[in-house]
Amino acid sequence: MLHAHARIAIPPETRFVLSAYYRRHQFGDLRQAERRRALARWIVDRKVTRFCDLGLDADDIVERITAGPGTLGAALGTIFQQYSARFGKPRWGDKRPAYAQNLDVILRLFPDAQIINVVRDGRDCVASLKEMSWHKQDLYGTVAIWARAIDEARRAARQLDSTQWHQLRYEDLVADPETHLRGVCEFLGEEYDPSMARPNEVADVAVPKFKTWHERTHSEVTTQRVQSWQQRLTTDEIGLCEAALGSRLTEWGYELSGAPRPPVGDLMRYQVATVKHRVAPLRRAMASTGRRVRPGLPVARTPEEAAPQA
Repeated sequence: MLHAHARIAIPPETRFVLSAYYRRHQFGDLRQAERRRALARWIVDRKVTRFCDLGLDADDIVERITAGPGTLGAALGTIFQQYSARFGKPRWGDKRPAYAQNLDVILRLFPDAQIINVVRDGRDCVASLKEMSWHKQDLYGTVAIWARAIDEARRAARQLDSTQWHQLRYEDLVADPETHLRGVCEFLGEEYDPSMARPNEVADVAVPKFKTWHERTHSEVTTQRVQSWQQRLTTDEIGLCEAALGSRLTEWGYELSGAPRPPVGDLMRYQVATVKHRVAPLRRAMASTGRRVRPGLPVARTPEEAAPQA
């Protein structure tokens, strides 16, 4: 929907932003051109980064990053800027579910970033993830993923103001695209573009063909998958979701079905699965404290280097 806007380019899901940040020490001082070149080659030469889905010339990107500013945020931003330039658009963004759990990283790299968070019924999210060939978590871990995402969103909503944080429900968006996309555009400081409500018209560009799990993006916006968990989850699975996620679901206006409460053993397995998700924010806070005590090289893309971002 955002990529359909005449001024905004959103690429297929990339895999290099977080990886580059967490490996930044491997590349050393990016104020040195040869270090920037090594970073650029690491991004463009590895299939796992999904740079290959952007339709950009790898050697051109390497030269642009090498000649560019000496921060990680600026280097990464160069790639997205060139992607938006491919379509003659001035603004760019990126989408990846993992960003919800790494907003501190995103805001370190791009301090002026505007975050759009889309919340979907956790039971539908669990049902969808269960069907993904690439998803390796069991049911308990999958439920825990949604719980953490909601908790991270709640934390971000407290910490960020209305100029940087905007959230909406998937169900509302697909039921009335224009109304909610107008709200998104107001948040971004852009005029509403009616093409946004017809994302299927740009799906061939925005969604790589190998992502068959996103085939519905090639059709008109529909509410067909709203509450599809009722058919896609078993009674026991629904019971676990509602027992584990109940208060979070109702907080977002999702009604509970009243499915039977799961056995104690299942709830204990869920609690075990949540442990790593619960400690992640604490680990980030400790890492942040360590950075303040022993600050490293700057990573932020400075305002003078930045074009507007979505």
